Amino acid sequence: MMANEEIGKTVLAAGLKTNYLEAGEGFPVVLIHGSGPGVTAFANWRSTLPSLAQRFRALAPDVAGFGYTQRRTGASYTMDFWIAHILGFLDALRIGKAHFVGNSFGGAVTLALASRYPELVERFVLMGACATEFPLTDGLDAAWGYEPSPQNMRRLMDWFAYDKTLITDDLIQHRYEASIRPGFQEAFSQMFPAPRQRHITSLATPDEQVRRIPHRVLLVHGRDDRIIPVAASIKLNELIERSELHVFGQCGHWTQIEKRERFNQLVLEFLAE
Repeated sequence: MMANEEIGKTVLAAGLKTNYLEAGEGFPVVLIHGSGPGVTAFANWRSTLPSLAQRFRALAPDVAGFGYTQRRTGASYTMDFWIAHILGFLDALRIGKAHFVGNSFGGAVTLALASRYPELVERFVLMGACATEFPLTDGLDAAWGYEPSPQNMRRLMDWFAYDKTLITDDLIQHRYEASIRPGFQEAFSQMFPAPRQRHITSLATPDEQVRRIPHRVLLVHGRDDRIIPVAASIKLNELIERSELHVFGQCGHWTQIEKRERFNQLVLEFLAE
């Protein structure tokens, strides 16, 4: 039987047995995944980890409530809860400071962490980040409101990718099966119930706090993203003094997949400067 590539090492973080992937050596880079149904660190970062591992110690945890990290019965999924889990992860691995790469929901967690605990963060990358206020999109509403079925997963994947050739039958089946693993949908359905505009607000770091971000920041977005509008990253670029913004044309919400080689090059060069 083949080993499950999504399961890596385990560490106790904030009282939760936390699954994480690790590759490479050197200064740590922590990668925080998005919030799609059935998501894991591996699903988000499988093409990014080998690139970062050339220069860094790349660490990608399954965030509390997702993937193969232990779920706490009756957990209240809030930014405070997710931040506490990431802090626990850093403590458990004795990491005093790291670079961060945050995708979508993970971008919101990364920005909140940098705002609240700037001393823990060196540089960071936000990719299609759900980290500021914007009107709820139909794509994000569909993602957070997903009910498991192969048909619904196919419709959802169509929102994510600009390049529809990426949406294969194998991908649909794999992501659907991931979404119905024991405990996965139960936790996911508790996180972002309707009405969903309020969840964008709860994930967003207030503008006045974003303006005080002292770090160097790389913002990456797909111009054709129908989940998180590119305007969200343009706004962050205006608010964060030391930020730069790279927008990919012909690209949806899967920047790290649809523009894999260029994305990896951008991130590696930015963090290694």
